[in-house]
Amino acid sequence: MDLRKLKKLIDLVQESGIGEIEITEGEEKVRISRQMSASAPVIMTSPSMQPMGYPGAGAPAGAAAPAAPAPAEPQGHQLKSPMVGTFYRAPSPGAPSFIEVGQSVTKGQTLCIIEAMKLLNEIESDVAGTIKAILVENGQPVEYGQPLFLIE
Repeated sequence: MDLRKLKKLIDLVQESGIGEIEITEGEEKVRISRQMSASAPVIMTSPSMQPMGYPGAGAPAGAAAPAAPAPAEPQGHQLKSPMVGTFYRAPSPGAPSFIEVGQSVTKGQTLCIIEAMKLLNEIESDVAGTIKAILVENGQPVEYGQPLFLIE
């Protein structure tokens, strides 16, 4: 496959936000996967499907990336999601958020809403304390047991 086509495909993947694209031309097959944490996509080609460096990516194809230090475990009580759904910080669009970082909360105080199956479920604090971190962005999907807030 022509390098200009590969470059164009890589640019398309980076600009569009898609995670992966696979193209087959005759017996040639190319898969381009965009890694969320890396700045350069990984290109897989046939027949052996070995990773190939992106031209100009900085690191040679066989170089190992340095290991990133593991993030420190957050300290304090983690309020976890009791269900799968969509996280909302406010009772309605345009309304002020239920809570902000640094604000004191009481046990039973509503902290957010999780929408599940068109039902809005108010999520209440299970401890009294101060909000140290909000771990989910407004409007993002959450999983069961996923930490939502850090309360100290």
